[in-house]
Amino acid sequence: MGIEFYKGHGTGNDFIIIPDDDGVLDISATDVARWCRRHHGVGADGILRVVRAGNMGPEAADVAPETWFMDYRNADGSIAEMCGNGARVFAHFLRTTGRQTATDFDIATRAGLKRINVLPNHHYRVAMGSALLRSDEIHVAVADREIGARAVFIPNPHAVARVPDLSMIGPLLEAPIVSPSSVFPDGTNVEFFEQTNPGFITMRVFERGVGETQSCGTGACAAALVAALEYPEITEWNVHVPGGTVTVTLSQDGHIALAGPAELVAHGTLLDGDVEGA
Repeated sequence: MGIEFYKGHGTGNDFIIIPDDDGVLDISATDVARWCRRHHGVGADGILRVVRAGNMGPEAADVAPETWFMDYRNADGSIAEMCGNGARVFAHFLRTTGRQTATDFDIATRAGLKRINVLPNHHYRVAMGSALLRSDEIHVAVADREIGARAVFIPNPHAVARVPDLSMIGPLLEAPIVSPSSVFPDGTNVEFFEQTNPGFITMRVFERGVGETQSCGTGACAAALVAALEYPEITEWNVHVPGGTVTVTLSQDGHIALAGPAELVAHGTLLDGDVEGA
């Protein structure tokens, strides 16, 4: 027996999508890590399990049961609060498979309800909510350098460092060391960005539980927020990542929106009968 899956990505941040409308699958961290492994599995930065909120138990107790819940797992099997690129891919899957027909709708996440707006050409806008920009003085050690950074929670944790040239951070084969570690007791994503022009930045990211990825939606929002400290009059930021470009809009009331493309690239069966319910 096998498990149906789809494969999709948002600016190169790729995901295995597992439809589980009725919440019958018990997917372990080991399952997630095995499927997400490059070369040995399907390969992905994470998994998006598609399930009705009514089948999520206490995690979605305050959500209307029929709402679609994005059960997101990092590639190592750990749970993350939110994924901006994943939310666009999740929304695109719902629309493509007929699970959702509206052009404006909510999806449920561990960071609460997120409003989705369908845009032309398979683009989507996600209302990301507000972010917490902390004043802690933190540093990121990478490529034998120590760089000052800012702590941003959206709600995923991010250590965001502005650099004059992205080439100075090296290949990012290992997680940068962030200090003091007490600011991020559960670990953190690390973003490095280079200012190219006002309203335009180029970013690389090392994601917690994954490694360097082609893109990170919440990371793009965090980097734009830090970049805007120097240019508070600019409310729309184009964030170029290795996998493409996303647009971050910062509103005066503190809310953040993320817009960009989403694509489904494959549909198949995971040939693994070890998962309970499969």
